[in-house]
Amino acid sequence: MKSPTTAFSIAALSLALLTPALGHTQSLQDNQENSVGVAQHMVPARASLTRALDSNSTHTGDQFRATLTGNVHLNGGVALHKGDVLLGQVADDDTNAAGKSHLAIRFTQAVLKNGQTIPVKATIVGIYTPDSLVSNGSEVPDEVPNSWNDGTLQVDQIGVVKDVDLHSSIASQNSGVFVSTQKSNVKIPAGSEIALAIAAQSNTGSTNSGL
Repeated sequence: MKSPTTAFSIAALSLALLTPALGHTQSLQDNQENSVGVAQHMVPARASLTRALDSNSTHTGDQFRATLTGNVHLNGGVALHKGDVLLGQVADDDTNAAGKSHLAIRFTQAVLKNGQTIPVKATIVGIYTPDSLVSNGSEVPDEVPNSWNDGTLQVDQIGVVKDVDLHSSIASQNSGVFVSTQKSNVKIPAGSEIALAIAAQSNTGSTNSGL
């Protein structure tokens, strides 16, 4: 027969082992709820990458650009127009995806034609290379599909280019992470069309830029 002291010790140990698991579950639930809230403020958009991105020649903090291919009405009444620039930077990978090479990118602001900048939160929900957009022998690229809605919180697109996959999440600060399990570098061609979920960042005011 176990003594009351022994039984209490076992119960206390069991509770101590259970508490971290409960905390982890609560954290996941909070993260999910936060992602849902963020997604509800986002809208679909499309942009074209102006220059190729190559993990062998880029470093964390390097900037890149994509050009909007259509008008977008963001939360808070912010309007972006076709031809406006989305400015981004190469970021640190925040995923645990296994692979030989990784390229994480983050869109940070929209640059309007008058030089005004709008801080944005953007998640890549699809990417299509120039070759993949031409069908039936046509020389005119097809329109980039973007059926994203706020019920989609994570995207895993396999084979965006040969042996390279896209992983993105509304919860992440990054817009997306490209991972190759086969190649020693990740290269996204210039002219690739990017489907996005995007919102204006309400906690930062807009500024003027000389870009």
